[in-house]
Amino acid sequence: MIVRRLARPLLASVFVAAGVEALRNPAARTPQAAHLLQKVPGQVPGADVAAKDPDLFVRVNGAALLGGGLLLATGRMPRLASTVLAASVVPTTAIEHAFWEETDPTRKSQSRSLFLKNVGLLGGLLLAAVDTEGRPGLAWRAQHATKTTRREARHAQRTARREARLLAHRAQDVVS
Repeated sequence: MIVRRLARPLLASVFVAAGVEALRNPAARTPQAAHLLQKVPGQVPGADVAAKDPDLFVRVNGAALLGGGLLLATGRMPRLASTVLAASVVPTTAIEHAFWEETDPTRKSQSRSLFLKNVGLLGGLLLAAVDTEGRPGLAWRAQHATKTTRREARHAQRTARREARLLAHRAQDVVS
């Protein structure tokens, strides 16, 4: 559909640009990443390793943004790409737009606006992550396979009973 072909690159453009910027200049985000990583060392797997090298964390997140954005923009594995991007939006948003920590009203308002923009992007990514392009999703396929298997099993059971009855009648005719 033409809407998907237009919407995916438009949605992905933000992430491609952010990923390139994070890879080119991680130092711009490193202090914010270090601040966030100090808050979550025991709660997130690998966070204590990332806390020791926040620059690496920024680069890994940037690579995820760039890779996921390119995959989404080109329509290759769009559901996986959207899921990866959605997972990376959360720390990016928390690091860069922590409006709750701002004391200056102007900066707080601006940060809140950018936070809400990212929340909107997250919503778009979640929609893209569940978009099956009109094809049945995994849940439907599993249900359909289960129903088909049950139907075929009932049919095989009826056929086996019918054949058993026929054999029993033939055996009686031979004996008689």
